[in-house]
Amino acid sequence: MKKHIPNTITCCNLISGCIATYYAFLSDYQLALLFIVVGAVFDFFDGMVARLLHVSSPIGKELDSLADDITFGFAPSAIIFSYLSSFHIHIIFIPFMAFVMAAFSALRLAKFNLDERQALGFIGLPTPANALFWGSLIVGLDQSGYTFEGLEWVVLAGVFISSYLLIAEIPMFALKFKHWGWKGNEIKYVFILSCVPILLLLGIIGLAVIIAWYVILSAAANNLTKKSV
Repeated sequence: MKKHIPNTITCCNLISGCIATYYAFLSDYQLALLFIVVGAVFDFFDGMVARLLHVSSPIGKELDSLADDITFGFAPSAIIFSYLSSFHIHIIFIPFMAFVMAAFSALRLAKFNLDERQALGFIGLPTPANALFWGSLIVGLDQSGYTFEGLEWVVLAGVFISSYLLIAEIPMFALKFKHWGWKGNEIKYVFILSCVPILLLLGIIGLAVIIAWYVILSAAANNLTKKSV
């Protein structure tokens, strides 16, 4: 019986992604983001539970990737599609370009399953981080009503940039600690401590700023590591 528990949690992640997609197509970006966050919570616990119960399996790994592509690939792409569809764009297929990100998310997840270098960190932007970036950004823009001429093209350019970051050979740190000391964990503590004022100052859109800050910190740390070698 216990072997089915992690897969059940993973399926809850997938269902959350389906619900998020439904609300995205209704242009209810807040609820769509909420269910992406709910999916992220399930995604965090399924692997942990599998390890605690010693019931990790190949099918669980494949199911996890499928669920992640729905929740963190297709759902945020649907949010962007819906948002771009609200603009009066003369080229009708432009909003559909948002789904390029879903394809790159699937590619990133497939690479992650085969890449043994990503045990303690990531190579490329993790799909949950990318989904939270887009969900919070679109919610923030929608709530504020902020717009300018050409915003839709900036969003579209962002889709291609984030699609590249998903599969880029850029090492990015994970919030995993071998010990709780400062040395060796400097970048993690700097990141965690900076998140609080960003969220307090910027609200929901601060989550998008935090993800961008995460990418910048990872790139900076990678450059420092290369210089020190």
